[in-house]
Amino acid sequence: MSGSAVAGPAAPADPRSEFDWNLPRGFPPPFVPAGNPITDAKVRLGRALFHEPKLSVTGKQSCSTCHRQELAFTDGKPRAVGATGQLHPRSAMSLTNVAYNPSFTWADPSFDSLEAQVLQPLFNQHPVEMGVAGHERQVTEALRTDSRYPGLFASAFPDSADPVSITNIARAIASFERTLISGRSAFDRYVFDDDGSGMSAAARRGMALFYSERVGCAQCHSGINFSGPVRTARQPAVEAVYANTGLYNLDGHGAYPPDAAGIRDVTGNKKDEGHFRVPTLRNIALTAPYMHDGNIATLAEVIDHYSAGGRQIPLGPAAHNTLRDARVRPFQVTAEQKVDLVAFLESLTDAEFVASPRFQRDPK
Repeated sequence: MSGSAVAGPAAPADPRSEFDWNLPRGFPPPFVPAGNPITDAKVRLGRALFHEPKLSVTGKQSCSTCHRQELAFTDGKPRAVGATGQLHPRSAMSLTNVAYNPSFTWADPSFDSLEAQVLQPLFNQHPVEMGVAGHERQVTEALRTDSRYPGLFASAFPDSADPVSITNIARAIASFERTLISGRSAFDRYVFDDDGSGMSAAARRGMALFYSERVGCAQCHSGINFSGPVRTARQPAVEAVYANTGLYNLDGHGAYPPDAAGIRDVTGNKKDEGHFRVPTLRNIALTAPYMHDGNIATLAEVIDHYSAGGRQIPLGPAAHNTLRDARVRPFQVTAEQKVDLVAFLESLTDAEFVASPRFQRDPK
């Protein structure tokens, strides 16, 4: 399904909306589709549904199974595992500040709303994630017969003749996910509050390296979300950044594995081989392992990967990856500088965000 089928026509949210975003300093109101205005009632329902295993065909897996709050809404696995045990070719992306994303998933620009993205894990069959396809009535009936849900749905969607529907499930979960806003890390306190108490000298040195032209991390990991341009209420029309980071080079010409072709699977263009969406670096210290398939175990190893200019394996250092992004180029760092870069990345951890009771399962 397309985003418009669920969310309605795209339009910026009114910053004067009655919904209290409780935004961190320096953060603009996020984009909200006109067809799904955010309300407290939708967020409360979405919070319950996000943690609800009744949304899976086995009744044992919820959104929060693969998006655990203490891991910045990832799962700590190289690749996600679906409700029926099928292994996903991608790792579970962090939901940190997902409200600001111009597009969703690792490698499909067509998912341009959270309402559309929610449907993918629910209905995807290659591989099966939640396994709802063909079991829609079973899922909605399970919610209708749960004493807790009819009232929550009626409050969230008072104008719906039949509020317990797949469409409204997607709208509610999307509304909850838009509230997963993180901006109170040591870095944020240093930059926006002029409070350097949580930012070590090593982290400050690492920040200078991160933003330096020589190291160049910020060429891709820019903006308030460290992921490139963000979609806001006043700037809804921005494009996500995709890049080939040189993670694979199987044939000497930049080939990626067949199940990891990036957005080439969507566009059909060879030049898009291995291009995946640039993810946020917020709370990155909590979201190991890294890259789209969990191929790199630690932040130190990620820095090694980029300082080497990507991988030329298995063909040796003389092999030329013709598809690697031009922004991924070799650079030299000392052992001490690598420690500093890791310290900076660790300073992006927002302890309040990953422990906030606002995002935990709402007690019955």
